[in-house]
Amino acid sequence: QGSVKLFRIDAKGIASELPCYLRLDFNNPAMLNINTKPVQKFADGVEYKIEVSGNLKSKSGVTMSSGSSLYFATNVTPGFSTFGNSEVKRNKIVVISDIHLGMDSKFAEINKNFNNLVDLLTKVRTAPDVKELVIGGDLMDQWFVPMNYKTPVDEAAFVDAIAANNKPFVDAIVAIIKEGKTKVTYAPGNHDITVTEADIARVFPGINQARGSVQGLGEYVTGENNSIVIEHGHKYNFFCAPDPISIKNATGKPNSIMPPGYFFTRIATSSIVQGKPKTENTFPLHEIDKNDPDQLLLNYYYMSWKGILETLPVKEKFSEKVILTNIDGLNDTYSMSDVIPQYNASTKKFSVKLYDGLVSTWEKRQEINGVKAKNSAAEAILGANDDDLTDLQAKYQYFDNDPSKRIVIFGHTHKAKILPFENLKGQKTIYANSGTWIDHSLNYPNSTFVVVTEGGTDSPLTFVNLYQYTGNGTVTQWGTPQAITH
Repeated sequence: QGSVKLFRIDAKGIASELPCYLRLDFNNPAMLNINTKPVQKFADGVEYKIEVSGNLKSKSGVTMSSGSSLYFATNVTPGFSTFGNSEVKRNKIVVISDIHLGMDSKFAEINKNFNNLVDLLTKVRTAPDVKELVIGGDLMDQWFVPMNYKTPVDEAAFVDAIAANNKPFVDAIVAIIKEGKTKVTYAPGNHDITVTEADIARVFPGINQARGSVQGLGEYVTGENNSIVIEHGHKYNFFCAPDPISIKNATGKPNSIMPPGYFFTRIATSSIVQGKPKTENTFPLHEIDKNDPDQLLLNYYYMSWKGILETLPVKEKFSEKVILTNIDGLNDTYSMSDVIPQYNASTKKFSVKLYDGLVSTWEKRQEINGVKAKNSAAEAILGANDDDLTDLQAKYQYFDNDPSKRIVIFGHTHKAKILPFENLKGQKTIYANSGTWIDHSLNYPNSTFVVVTEGGTDSPLTFVNLYQYTGNGTVTQWGTPQAITH
């Protein structure tokens, strides 16, 4: 009995011994069960220590020699079932993203999951332990619209139409804000890159907005010692980061920022609405001067279009003027050929009508957008569809640059996950992706959210968990939970 001692570690790292029971498992004599005395569930989110004076081997295979210690922590739960317990501390930050509310339910990406999302928001509002709700971008979707769909007359009308089509969601967010117990923060994504601060404030009065100096970007810093940063993650994507340089050539407007991913998405939406029809459109391969850096990059850009539009074909010909625009200074009706690089057989060179200079200004675009660790245009174009490239930005931009940031949360990829990293000080750091709420997400769960549970007087640990919500209070944990000690 005296060979094993159980301790609970408080936020200052002080260990307090707890009375414990030791019991051999007679079906497996090599296994020793350790319980508190009296037998109770180990408290959520708390660090414990087992100290032994004899040789033991844990179930996980760790050998504990005489005089050694084993530390372990108990995971935390979302806490929705603790409603009514006034003693519960508000120490949880809930992060959702990539909701993609549309103005027309005929083509909006969220329909089946919509009611569950509203139900989750109700649970967040009534949960006594949630102190913050953060919406990490792609909330109001102005991109996922068929090419020939006529959108409202201006930016404000577009946002109001989306809000009207999703009134139960808007009402749920406004109710949380009005109640005043949970802080609600919004950071922009690429699908709402041109949605203004005034528009969000009008639809969600009292909401906090995390915005930077560039329209369509924002980082929200929160948590103990400002150690948590939440952003959408599109700033690092060649096709989705704000483009305040080359798009001006097309619009003539000094504040235009719409990147080419907008046109990708408009075309892809049409393909999905049309049922991915057979098409006469082709992408022939072309001979280029590989010693010309810009031509090489334009060929990469052309091949990206080829990969997308051969997967998502449309019935319209590339030359047809079918893309209706009325956004961010874009007022013309464009053809797909206006945005896809065009090859001149006589000069053997590519040119781009709508985004002239796009590939040669990537470094400058990153500088304007505040990217700390820049990559090359070739890396950005070729890796644009690589989720790892986005996920690794948590390391490159934060963990390798700012030791004060221990937890980074992105959205954008729609692929929910939690990954441990290490900063330059050798401290553990955590990256999480909050996933998406759209109805269809390939090979990954949808209806997901991240919960950060900060330690307090009881524990020095901060936990990061990933959950899926499927309605009626049903919460399923995904991935391996991670925790750090501040």
